[in-house]
Amino acid sequence: MEELSAKFFGAKADVLIINEELSPMQGRNIEKTFHIRVIDRTELILSIFHQHARTREAKLQVKLAELQYQLPRLKRLWGHFDKERGSARSAGGSASRGMGEKQIEIDKRLIRTNISKINKAIDAITKHKETQRKQRDKTGKICLVGYTNAGKSTLFNRLTDAGVLVEDRLFATLDSTSRQLKLTTGNPVVISDTVGFISDLPHHLVASFRATLMEAMDADLLLHVVDISDPRHEYYIEQVNEVLKSIEADHIPQILVLNKSDLIDERLGKMLNRYFEDSIAISAALDQNIDELLAAVETKLMNNQCYAVKLPYAQTGMVSQLHEIGHIESEDYREDGIYLRVTLAAKDKYLIEAYLVESEKH
Repeated sequence: MEELSAKFFGAKADVLIINEELSPMQGRNIEKTFHIRVIDRTELILSIFHQHARTREAKLQVKLAELQYQLPRLKRLWGHFDKERGSARSAGGSASRGMGEKQIEIDKRLIRTNISKINKAIDAITKHKETQRKQRDKTGKICLVGYTNAGKSTLFNRLTDAGVLVEDRLFATLDSTSRQLKLTTGNPVVISDTVGFISDLPHHLVASFRATLMEAMDADLLLHVVDISDPRHEYYIEQVNEVLKSIEADHIPQILVLNKSDLIDERLGKMLNRYFEDSIAISAALDQNIDELLAAVETKLMNNQCYAVKLPYAQTGMVSQLHEIGHIESEDYREDGIYLRVTLAAKDKYLIEAYLVESEKH
């Protein structure tokens, strides 16, 4: 700390940021001993979150995290009142408690009341979201996850034309945004963008953002977006998987999406594609390989398969139904019936079971 304080004053810095979570006592001692304004990792993340909160839900979640962070740190805010305690302190009674101490008790009570109110408001939002989810229960759910600044919002816009804010900044997106995604099979699919993940995400931030992270917990498929041009991409993949594990979403099938592949050497790209099995290399910004990604999504999400079907003319109505829910590869009207090659989700196979060409039945 002595070395740091010398560098701090030599650089004429205004604030010292510690890349760890400081205990209230540590923060107080550093400020008191070295006369330095100190911010820890959590406080920095919270200040960035605060700047980017746009919707009521995001603002509530950030406020909750801020209050939970402040509660044990009030001593730092009010300690200055107790430096000059008058003679009344020795006279006993209520005056024996420093002014700062009394203020801390009042503030603690106010903060706990606020936390309770915000929790109720977030619970109401969560219940509303659960109701919406139940209403679209038959709909496939995809969720974009990834380390902050991996390009999730750019990909989300590319897939849905949603117009979500895209910036080359940490945590530019705090709210989960959901849109319908059109697949070739015609099955209804909803895709959601989430808050960017980060290593060592403080536990109370995970708790505060549970309404947003619930999108990931509720998904049928996760698109794990990685900035493959970043030298630390493997570390970021591990960190995202750790957060998914902490919210019990690690069992959900995922496709690893190697984004920003246009920024790396072609030979390296091929090597990384082989190294990360079942991954898809794309560039969301340049619209590269998006079709390949969508095909992989359909296969993984719907368990799509191509079937050869022979329909009697009495079942002509089924052709238009198959056009709606599947993708017709070929359609041939012959004397003995209608011959189709159709790509369908596994759950819809029962519709054509009786009309499969013999080789397709096994």
